[in-house]
Amino acid sequence: MQAVQPEHIRNIVLAGHAGSGKTILAESMALQMNATNRLGSIENGTTISDYAEDEIARQHSLNASLIHGTWNDRKINVIDTPGLLDFHGDVKAAMRVADTVLITVNTSTGVEVGTDIIWDYTQEYYKPAMFVLTKLDADRTSYTGTVDELRNHFGHLVTPIQFPAEEGLGHHIIIDVLLMKQLEFSPDKPGSMIVSEIPDLYRKRAEDLHFKLVEAVAETDEELMNKYFEVGTLTEDELRGGIKSGLLTRTFFPVFCTSPLHLIGTQRLLNAIVNLCPSPIERGPEHAFCSTENHEKLLNPDPEGSTVAFIFKTMSEPRVGEISYLRVYSGHIESGHELIDAQTGQLEKLGQIHVMQGQKKEPVDKLLAGDIGMVVKLKDAHTNDTLADKGTDCRISPIAFPEPLLATAITPSAQGDEEKISSGLHHLHEEDPSFAIEHDTEFNQTILKTLGETHLDTIINRLEKKFNVSVVTGPVRIPYREAIRSASSAQGKYKKQSGGRGQYGDVWMRLEPTERNTGFEFSSEVVGGVVPTRYLPAVEKGARETAAEGILAGYPVVDIKAVAYDGSHHPVDSSEHAFKIASSMAFRAAFEKAKPMLLEPCYSLSVKTPEQYTGEIAGEISTKRGRILGMDTDARFQIIKATIPQSSLRDFHLQMVRLTQSRARYSCAFSHYEEMPQDIANRIVAGNSSRKG
Repeated sequence: MQAVQPEHIRNIVLAGHAGSGKTILAESMALQMNATNRLGSIENGTTISDYAEDEIARQHSLNASLIHGTWNDRKINVIDTPGLLDFHGDVKAAMRVADTVLITVNTSTGVEVGTDIIWDYTQEYYKPAMFVLTKLDADRTSYTGTVDELRNHFGHLVTPIQFPAEEGLGHHIIIDVLLMKQLEFSPDKPGSMIVSEIPDLYRKRAEDLHFKLVEAVAETDEELMNKYFEVGTLTEDELRGGIKSGLLTRTFFPVFCTSPLHLIGTQRLLNAIVNLCPSPIERGPEHAFCSTENHEKLLNPDPEGSTVAFIFKTMSEPRVGEISYLRVYSGHIESGHELIDAQTGQLEKLGQIHVMQGQKKEPVDKLLAGDIGMVVKLKDAHTNDTLADKGTDCRISPIAFPEPLLATAITPSAQGDEEKISSGLHHLHEEDPSFAIEHDTEFNQTILKTLGETHLDTIINRLEKKFNVSVVTGPVRIPYREAIRSASSAQGKYKKQSGGRGQYGDVWMRLEPTERNTGFEFSSEVVGGVVPTRYLPAVEKGARETAAEGILAGYPVVDIKAVAYDGSHHPVDSSEHAFKIASSMAFRAAFEKAKPMLLEPCYSLSVKTPEQYTGEIAGEISTKRGRILGMDTDARFQIIKATIPQSSLRDFHLQMVRLTQSRARYSCAFSHYEEMPQDIANRIVAGNSSRKG
């Protein structure tokens, strides 16, 4: 395959809610472009882009997948992405390197939560976006209802380019109001589009939508607006130019119609991609940060420039090893090319360069700026790394992955598998940086933070299949703390005589509560040598160790000052060991008299939700002992600010999914410790006592 110049490339990402038809749309595009000779089936596991075992089993995309083909002498790279929210890490990775986003919308279900979230991503990355309506040949579809929803959600800049002559079973005719033609398709027959005049039955509606299209395009450009006022209309070429310009400036969002399962509308959509979507040249230079010059630099997609390529996805395949998907932003890459990892300074020598057709690798001599492909077995470069020519230290800004919030503790099913788990999770994290691995040293727990339950299940299944290690999941332990409400004093006397030299230590200790987050403090007010100076370090050690072990429920004692102020000693029997034990006894006795309490960690919580769910979410937070601090408004959303105990966050993620169908998003961070209600504290203390028993 010959290298393709950047002006002849279109980089497209298919994104949308789960079940909105992305994979079948990618399949139909591949068939129309002769990249495959048959239309694959999700049910039978024969699609090009969903080839992994777990994708076939779940009948859902779980990974971003790359296909490509040629249409009207233009190369189109298509990245099919997962619709399930748990795998939106790959969506953001794909969107980072694409030039245009095709947002698929199922006309049977309309705008869904995934549609909203994908739209937010296009705003974050400032990407041109087109809406592709799918499944117009299914039962109970609504073209008009879906378009109205799109405009209500995303504004009046959403503009139909097409409408179906008839919806539902038997649908095969589309009226195109840009071309002002009727497009008729023979279902399941590639390349069957017949272009004809619009019948009288649909002409009035077509003329009305064409008028609205001309107005919408004219509003994107002052020159076009002036022409529209002078002439009263715009030519087809002027409309195309205006749409392309509006896509780039996000002032125009066209709507196309398809039924990809039966190849209806796909041929016209490919024409639109070639004619309307920007090439890497038209999309413009990429921002990069250069360390040496300490400033941003614009990288033009110039094949003759210095090479800068960005790795947006890493995967591991049996008998192949690690493969790295990348986009070339400047210069070119070819086999044997020596590049520097701009993050680490590590030299990377490229092996064979490939372009991908799902799982199938097609070797190429080189990839030029603007193109997307794959290399195998890089030594140390992974997702979010930039590869560049020696002497070029420019780095592409990294992918901002969604924050994983569902925390789960994992332990090996078999003793001694800890190292295998650690190694397996490390490799899986290189493939999927959207989950996080933490180690809690206090409880010696390995904690996985994922985007949801399906994400967690997938990671655990991959850990078992790829690395032959199984794990047991459980709740994350809460780091409670113990403290006191009032000051108290007590004596600790340790006296032991069993023949020979005995043991004797005597300490009086006072405990005082201190301000929150002050930890543990020790001081001595001993005078007159009643406790010799040489034994005071042992007294402090006994108090500190007892505080660290906890007394009520086995959690560290904090926000306390321990003061040794009196005692006695024996000239022969006293020792450091005896005074350490006596100190521990005094600390425990004084603690139990000082009105002890349990403290629990509380988190600050911010929930962004559509307005209709505000009451239910506020109620849920209150039932979980949270406190509402206030509310803000952000466009169509309400933002609820609150604090909530960490223990109440255990099932908060699942409750948000249940209450809002995943439409609410939230973030949380540790805030402070506060006193726990006595009834809950009693249960925790009782649980600790039963474990000890």
